[in-house]
Amino acid sequence: MKIKIKSLHFTPKQLLLDFVNKKVGKLSQFYERIIVGEVSLSTEKSDKNENKLCDIRLIIPGNDLLASTQCKTFEEAIDRSVNVLKKQIEKKKNKSIGYKIDKMILMPQ
Repeated sequence: MKIKIKSLHFTPKQLLLDFVNKKVGKLSQFYERIIVGEVSLSTEKSDKNENKLCDIRLIIPGNDLLASTQCKTFEEAIDRSVNVLKKQIEKKKNKSIGYKIDKMILMPQ
C-alpha cells in the first residue's frame, strides 16, 4: 500500500510523518487489497482546543473508505481515524464473505 500525506497550511515534523506511516501502514494487515492511503492533515481556526483535523481515505477496488476526525492533537485524530477505518474494513470483509457464501448456496453444482 502506498501512503500519501498532505498537510494544509503547515509543515509537519518528521516524527508526525513517521507516526502516520506507521499507523496507516498497519491497515494493510487487515485488508490486503488497499491500493493507496491518502491522509490529509489540517488545522481549523477556532476557539476550541480540538482544532486538529485528520481525513484518511483508503482507495480500494469498489467503494473507497473514508474516516474524518477532529481532536486536540494530530496523533489522537490519526488514531481515531485508523480505528474507524478498521471497523469499516471488518464490515466490508464480513459483507463480502456473506455475499460469497450466499452466492455459493444459490448456485447449484
